[in-house]
Amino acid sequence: MAEERGWREIPIGGLILEAGNAERYVTGGWRTYRPQVDKDVCIDCLQCWLLCPDMCINVEDGRMTGYDYAHCKGCGICERICPVHAIRMILESEAPGGADEGGCWRSGKKRAPKKGAGGGGRTA
Repeated sequence: MAEERGWREIPIGGLILEAGNAERYVTGGWRTYRPQVDKDVCIDCLQCWLLCPDMCINVEDGRMTGYDYAHCKGCGICERICPVHAIRMILESEAPGGADEGGCWRSGKKRAPKKGAGGGGRTA
């Protein structure tokens, strides 16, 4: 039988002992809600990408292309920060596709003009 260690010998919980290790931990199974983006409304401002605490927003060539659902915890920050309300949170149990589904859909709604493009957009 292994000898028990005292409390001073046990590492403190919650410490990140090496940089960049969060990528190895799949945490998407924790969420109750999953984000989805309406690409007909999204203006690719990337505010969601900037503020996502888990870096789950996929971006290619300056455009939001979907989510990394393996690491998304469903916090909803992306939904709250979106200036054109293109992101919605849906129950995980009602989500179409599998866990690796990208999260993009098209509503057919007209995209709001970007600020400075003569249209204005949403105001606070």
